[in-house]
Amino acid sequence: MDKAELLQQLKIERDEPAQAGARTGRWVAAILVLLAVAAAATYFLVFAPDEAVAVRVAAVQAPQSNATRSVLDATGYVTARRIATVSAQVTGQVETVLIEEGMEVEEGQVLATLDDTEWRAQVALAEAQLDSARSQLAEIRAQLQQAEKDLARQQELVGRGLTSQAALDAAATQVEALAARLESAATGVEVGQRSLELSRVRLGNTVIRAPFAGIVTVKAAQPGEMISPVSAGGGFTRTGIGTIVDMDSLEVQVDVNESFIQRVYPGQPVEAVLNAYPNWRIPAEVIAIIPTADRSRATVRVRVAILERDARIVPDMGVRVAFLSADEPAAPNAPSRLLVPAAALVDADGDSHVFVLQGENVVRRQVEVGEARGEFRQVLEGLRSGERVVLDPPAGLEDGSMVRVE
Repeated sequence: MDKAELLQQLKIERDEPAQAGARTGRWVAAILVLLAVAAAATYFLVFAPDEAVAVRVAAVQAPQSNATRSVLDATGYVTARRIATVSAQVTGQVETVLIEEGMEVEEGQVLATLDDTEWRAQVALAEAQLDSARSQLAEIRAQLQQAEKDLARQQELVGRGLTSQAALDAAATQVEALAARLESAATGVEVGQRSLELSRVRLGNTVIRAPFAGIVTVKAAQPGEMISPVSAGGGFTRTGIGTIVDMDSLEVQVDVNESFIQRVYPGQPVEAVLNAYPNWRIPAEVIAIIPTADRSRATVRVRVAILERDARIVPDMGVRVAFLSADEPAAPNAPSRLLVPAAALVDADGDSHVFVLQGENVVRRQVEVGEARGEFRQVLEGLRSGERVVLDPPAGLEDGSMVRVE
């Protein structure tokens, strides 16, 4: 029995280490969970974005339409009275092109250059020919001076009876011949000068310049291509470098049914609305009624001047026009008559500003306001039609704040 008890005491208990390992694993897992919770809390406290502010918004409105004052409505297009496809006056290979679509250019600005190797050679040749003509002129002038001296001697010898009349006549003939050659040489020098000027003009034509100030709408050539003022017929020669439009010459052309043309007259106030900006009313007036009709469509063309220039007006835009009655003027420029709810205005230090919605944020923008129109105020500057502004901005709303539209 004593030996059995001793053996029992020496037996190894394998369950105790396993239980200890399990307890250690549970502690490690608990510590990891606590660390994860702490990291998440730190992120949301430090890096998480601010909560979006709930706001109400309203769109900036345009004034009521003037359709009730219209005596005739029509459609047309914006056109440019001054537009040019710029080309070279000589045929040559394009060396550089200095324009891109949308670029503004000034009158006389260089648009492109052609390879001028041949024309520089022509100028050098004309200069050499002019130098030769001047040398011949100087030589003949010297010969004439000598002939005139010989003639004077012959006259003196004839008077003294030391020479014959034939020698005198020969000397006189020589003077007359040299005088004629001198005149011809002088003409040759003048021709050489004109030829040199022409060569220089042709050399200058290899530099293509803008004929007037405007905006480039088409870039038609690239370096390495051939360009000619006339079509070569094969399709491989360009006839222009690009197209320039004078934006100050934009106007509206409208085709009016001939049955209603009696309602239109020069100087009549007009309200134009671009298809691209339906809430923007542009003041205009009739320039002229073209004195001819289109028999196929039974229409008469009318030219309408745009009284307010704006970069948003571009050629070939579709436009709707309303010819207004004479006793009421055309509406002023729409951007100066936009209406904004009075609840959107915030006054501070004598200035007015609004919060404009842009995506999920707001932008604080100063505006110039006009007279009151009920619950609205006129906006003279600072906003565009269709923009959305915050109504009754909550306290603490700042420039760049994140918002949520209710």
